[in-house]
Amino acid sequence: MWFSNSLENQLQHWNEVISKQPQNPNAYIRRGMVKFQLAEITTSIQDFDTAEQLDRRLTPYLWQRGLSYYYAERFAEGAQQFEIDLTVNSQDVEETVWRYLCIAQLKGVSEAKKSLLPVKNDPREIMRCVYDLYAGNCTIDDVLQVGSGGNRSQFYAHLYLGLYYEAENIVELAKDYIVKAADKYQVEDYMWYLAQVHKKVRGW
Repeated sequence: MWFSNSLENQLQHWNEVISKQPQNPNAYIRRGMVKFQLAEITTSIQDFDTAEQLDRRLTPYLWQRGLSYYYAERFAEGAQQFEIDLTVNSQDVEETVWRYLCIAQLKGVSEAKKSLLPVKNDPREIMRCVYDLYAGNCTIDDVLQVGSGGNRSQFYAHLYLGLYYEAENIVELAKDYIVKAADKYQVEDYMWYLAQVHKKVRGW
């Protein structure tokens, strides 16, 4: 796809940085992010692990590793990563939703709902609405309505509706929403690349 060359160039850049600065944890995080965007899930985790080994203080900030864990189907580790992340970023809906998604894969949606951690002050209206959906306090139509305000909101609405349906094991609706998020609502955002990765990993 059109973005692959750019990502390959970024990968080459971070390879060169790491060859010169092998003790630079940030370089491993950045390379791990590029590897994830290229759907190189396992090696992305290896880079995030290396960053953590170089600086243990990074552990609660490695949300990117949590996402990679999800696509590696290492759901228990993913849930743990997001729970740790919430100790330093307690108002981010995405952290608790991804924890929910990992738990749903491990124990089912009912258990995931019971363990949904409270988040009240995310500044993004669409993410507050997404949280309410996962908590069982609003509808799909509510999310689509709140998400209708612009391209970024549309993207996030469709991505998290697709993930919601994946947790519910309703594959066709999951596919429909995530493919729309990836193909129709492009944003310059790590999560847009995640939607592309999701399509690739699922063979959509």
